[in-house]
Amino acid sequence: MVNYRIDENVKLIRELLNLSQKQFAERIGVDAITVARWETSKMDTKESNIEKIYTFAFNNNIFINEIKAQLYYEDLTNENKLVLYHGAKSIIEGHIDIEHSKNNNDFGKGLYCGESFEQSSLFVSGFDTSSVYILSFNPQNLSSIEYKVNQEWMLTIAYFRGRLNGYEDHPTIKNLINKLENIDYLVAPIADNRMFRIIDSFIEGEITDEQCIHCLAATNLGFQYVFKTERALNQVKIVERCYLCSKEKEKYQIKRLEDNKIGDTKIKMARRQYRGQGQYIDDIL
Repeated sequence: MVNYRIDENVKLIRELLNLSQKQFAERIGVDAITVARWETSKMDTKESNIEKIYTFAFNNNIFINEIKAQLYYEDLTNENKLVLYHGAKSIIEGHIDIEHSKNNNDFGKGLYCGESFEQSSLFVSGFDTSSVYILSFNPQNLSSIEYKVNQEWMLTIAYFRGRLNGYEDHPTIKNLINKLENIDYLVAPIADNRMFRIIDSFIEGEITDEQCIHCLAATNLGFQYVFKTERALNQVKIVERCYLCSKEKEKYQIKRLEDNKIGDTKIKMARRQYRGQGQYIDDIL
């Protein structure tokens, strides 16, 4: 289990605001000796006090998680490693594994991570006990496959999401799924519930593949890494667990609503512009 790094984060907040331990304690409503103990890791921090610490930082325009994410990016890039983010609804206990993952995720069971702190935060900001994990990943000597927003990606997700009833045994679908055999990890565009509704429209014969692809591309949620094997997981390390205070979660929830509105408009335009172009699912499978 990886806990929040309260000790170094409190020090960082104080230094950025040029506050003594006593001044910081007064600002958040605790004793100075409590702050001193936090910074030396001599006592656990109550959840209510963790909220106070990060809310104080947020109110003073110190976005501690984004700062830490940038610092890790600079350090790990120099080590030829990637920095990834995993939004979790609850704490990760023990060793990272894929057994707790669902079979009907985008690409079946796996550890799903995003490329940006913001994107990972957006997906879990609506849950009370959520947090975001920063991870380092060493891709050396691993097999992988990369997807783009195209028919192959769309049909593969539809298969794992259980949307291809009646088409599962089609040679095209079998060939797509066979490509994932013995793959350690994959990189693919992120899909959300809006995307699944668009894919459903394609599967139900309401829109063509061309319309579907352009509608999906309009959402532009970034890319995700999906780790499929124990070999890949052995090269993924949690470096920090990041606390999301209530105000930060609220910021991300507002951002997600705004993004959804913009995305919905783009989808309507793409659906109209590419009407009649491409193939319907019965023409493909």
